[in-house]
Amino acid sequence: MSKGGSPLVVESASPARGGRRESEAAVERYYRLHARIYDATRWSFLFGRTSFLRRLPADLAPRRILEVGCGTGVVLDALARRFPRSEVLGVDLSDAMLARASRRAAAHRGRVRVERRSYDAPCSDSGGFDLVVASYSLTMFNPGWEQAIDAARRDLRPGGRMCVVDFHDSPVPWFRAWMRANHVRMEGQLLPMLRSAFEVESESISSAFGGLWRHLTFVGRRDPSGETG
Repeated sequence: MSKGGSPLVVESASPARGGRRESEAAVERYYRLHARIYDATRWSFLFGRTSFLRRLPADLAPRRILEVGCGTGVVLDALARRFPRSEVLGVDLSDAMLARASRRAAAHRGRVRVERRSYDAPCSDSGGFDLVVASYSLTMFNPGWEQAIDAARRDLRPGGRMCVVDFHDSPVPWFRAWMRANHVRMEGQLLPMLRSAFEVESESISSAFGGLWRHLTFVGRRDPSGETG
């Protein structure tokens, strides 16, 4: 905790080169402008970003939870309330978004913290998380979504769960192009790798706005044997 009582925002260095560095810088600039209006506007199309909690096993009691791309902390707050005995870590690249997430985290008295970092490598050296969540973040990692899924798998303890809620695809070329301009790639790229990296427990693809796009909810488990692939 900081002296002022707010959760400490820790910056962790992570190697980034070429296109990934440029992409991350562009996303940071984007959210510097959008952070103030994010919560007021994203409810209208980020479908299922907290309702995924109902897909998790009823007896799940994670000791440590990681959210990848925690944004303003809406999902962090939902996770902390759903699992009141868990330690929750949120990582994100945007200082502006993390400032808002930090204020939400303060309500949980040090049990929730946030960290500024690029998620292209695991946060833990020991696979120390029981649950990793990525809510509308992986489709913005361009390039880097493959590395993020691999990092999440390695961050999970054997038998730990991975939960992803995100855009899936769109049959409408102009809409895909518009989303690309807003740093989102939605070409169905996530699901094949998620299926390969985790044992599937549940998955669904749902239409939005009359089929303009589809969104994905996925829950998988890391191999209980601890195989890293």
